[in-house]
Amino acid sequence: MNEIIDYDAFKDIDIKTYDWSVRFIRSLTKKLKVNMQLHAEQEVLQGDIFLFNHFSRFETFIPQFLIHEKTGDYCCSIASSEFFAKDTLFATYLNNVGVIPHDHQRLFSNLARQVFLGRKVIIFPEGGMVKDRRVLDMHGNYSIYSRITGERRKQHMGAAVLAQGIEVLKAIIRAAYMNKDQAQLMHWKEELELDSLGQLLTTALKPTLIVPSNITFYPIRASENLLLKAVELFTDGLSVRQTEELLIEGNILLKETDMDLRMGAPVNPHDTWCWGDQYWLRIATTEIKSLDDVFALNTEFKSIKQKCLGYYLRKNAKTIRNQYMKEIYANVTVNLSHLASVLIMDCLKRGQRAISKQQFYITLYIAIKELQKHQGINLHNSLLNPDEYRALVSGDCQRFEQFIQMAEKSELIIATHEDYQFLAKLSDEFDFDEIRMENLIVVYSNEVEPISAVRCALLDAKRQYSGVSQVQLAEWNLNDEVLSMRWDKQQYSALRYDDINAQETVTESPEPFLLEPRQGNGMGVLLIHGLLASPAELKDYADDLVNQGFTVIAVCLKGHGTSPYDLREQTFQDWYGSVQRGLTIIKAYCDSVIIIGFSTGGGLALKLASENIAGVCAVVAVAVPFKFVDKSFLFVPFLHGTNRLVKWVSSLEGVKPFIENSPEHPAVNYRHVPVKSLYELSLLLEDVENRLAKVVVPVLIVYADEDPVVHPDSVQIIMDKLASASKDCVAIHSRRHGILMENIGGTWDVINHFLHDKVLAIE
Repeated sequence: MNEIIDYDAFKDIDIKTYDWSVRFIRSLTKKLKVNMQLHAEQEVLQGDIFLFNHFSRFETFIPQFLIHEKTGDYCCSIASSEFFAKDTLFATYLNNVGVIPHDHQRLFSNLARQVFLGRKVIIFPEGGMVKDRRVLDMHGNYSIYSRITGERRKQHMGAAVLAQGIEVLKAIIRAAYMNKDQAQLMHWKEELELDSLGQLLTTALKPTLIVPSNITFYPIRASENLLLKAVELFTDGLSVRQTEELLIEGNILLKETDMDLRMGAPVNPHDTWCWGDQYWLRIATTEIKSLDDVFALNTEFKSIKQKCLGYYLRKNAKTIRNQYMKEIYANVTVNLSHLASVLIMDCLKRGQRAISKQQFYITLYIAIKELQKHQGINLHNSLLNPDEYRALVSGDCQRFEQFIQMAEKSELIIATHEDYQFLAKLSDEFDFDEIRMENLIVVYSNEVEPISAVRCALLDAKRQYSGVSQVQLAEWNLNDEVLSMRWDKQQYSALRYDDINAQETVTESPEPFLLEPRQGNGMGVLLIHGLLASPAELKDYADDLVNQGFTVIAVCLKGHGTSPYDLREQTFQDWYGSVQRGLTIIKAYCDSVIIIGFSTGGGLALKLASENIAGVCAVVAVAVPFKFVDKSFLFVPFLHGTNRLVKWVSSLEGVKPFIENSPEHPAVNYRHVPVKSLYELSLLLEDVENRLAKVVVPVLIVYADEDPVVHPDSVQIIMDKLASASKDCVAIHSRRHGILMENIGGTWDVINHFLHDKVLAIE
């Protein structure tokens, strides 16, 4: 028989049991496929009462773990009384880690004492799980479905009652301190079973802060999982409720899911107090002798003084409850499934039974770009990192495809060649325990309904769709290129990359740019920089081209302008993707485009020209390294293979992941070359060499006759294999590689002459 728990007595957290639990959860979360992210300012984490919405069972244990990880503080929480049968080992365990049953007679007194001990309190003000995510009623007021009554009800005020009670007690203690009432201070020290008066006064002088927090899961899946199948093997049958929870919550645990825990602005209950609270508190203080007296003010009154004070406290509790619930729901982490679901549900409300694919894609993209400018909305990382969403425009976005597959499998929509058709099931009513299985689109839509700006952005995007110009899309696309580079730079600025990053000397802005002339000639130029560099390498020449009437875009190749570690992760196809996107952007401004690339950029320029894309009218390739002066480049494939083997066999980075570089332009170029990037360059050049026979537009090859990097034989390789009827080759006398950036030997004039003679004259 287990120990009988005395729930009337104050009991502190068992630190050993708690620490063991933290270690267990840490190990467990590493094995699960839940990517947990805590978004909170350090000062917010100093709050006392933390509130969370409730969507799954296992999330009940996660906030305590994350808060302890960040602050080292211990947390107590509330759980259903059904877990607290006095003769169970589980009940004893819960009691040891600070969990208190919700119907405990001294619930608030116990929690208040925990705050004075320096603990955090975790509360789920919705009570049970809100599976349908519906938190607004027909009139736009906050309310949720109660499984017990089968009706909608307001969210609980327990957190507000607790916080106000603690504030009342703190006010009493502060008054005793001001009045130098030592006996009163000692009384409260003993009442709270604290070690010292210092501990009592330190807490009494701090505000009691309620921290509203939101937990958002993405994506939510309703497909079968191993957990459900395993349980079915050992049971005769599962109820709808059990099946639903194993389906949804099993997928959250066992499949890659993001769990964003976002803490909002703290609510200070004292801010709601008015003169009435202050007045009745002063005259009722002498009648409050215990913690139980403090919290009895809400329900029991020993005098007219207490009754008046209780009236103000109950009134304030409702105000505080509304404040923290609004903040909880405002801190949803908005994702693409939210946006798609809101758009679908709005179409249904307007009687629209289908939407064209193109309209769907572009409307979502426009909404994302508008929401990125909105300061009050928390976007999921996939809506902040353009690599995740920009393919929406072409219908190739992986996250959107996941959403569509979910909707089709649930028989909510049908995708045809031209559009998405909405099925009748989308409008059906489902039981509370079925809706997550049957209609996740409604669940997603409900989750962001309290954030009116989301729906407004989508409706505005839908209106913009019919009139959006290619230039406007191009401006957003260019912004995505900038955001992508900044995103990557932030990801690779972590301390673990400092061994290389700290030695880098880049000072020039590496961001891509687009320049328009005052009076254009109708032609565009796509500039492509070299390996280890950035668009800054070509900025001066871009200015010269603009002065001649060209519209110019300079792209930043993926992995450049951020960190050599970032570059190491990219393939030559990733670099080429940057070039392709740059061409799409410039074509919105000009029908005819010239591609000019330097070094590695020259190879990419030739590759793009081999695609024979309409509008590409000429290509200039400067110092393309088909053959290197340094013979050691021949060993790069071997070194890269060795690095891969070592990395595979052990946790080491490899034999030699980076080679130190002495750049001609240290303010622009990386000082470290990833071996993998040299290997990718070799693959690119091999691919380009095989494609040269497909290049038919006019070509100019420019090279330095004594280039310290590129062997002169590179030029002959290119010229021999080019299929173009118009191909010219010009040598610049120089012992430096960067002839285009430095305009050595009149390199700009050579290219300009080619452009005017072979391109502008023909156009």
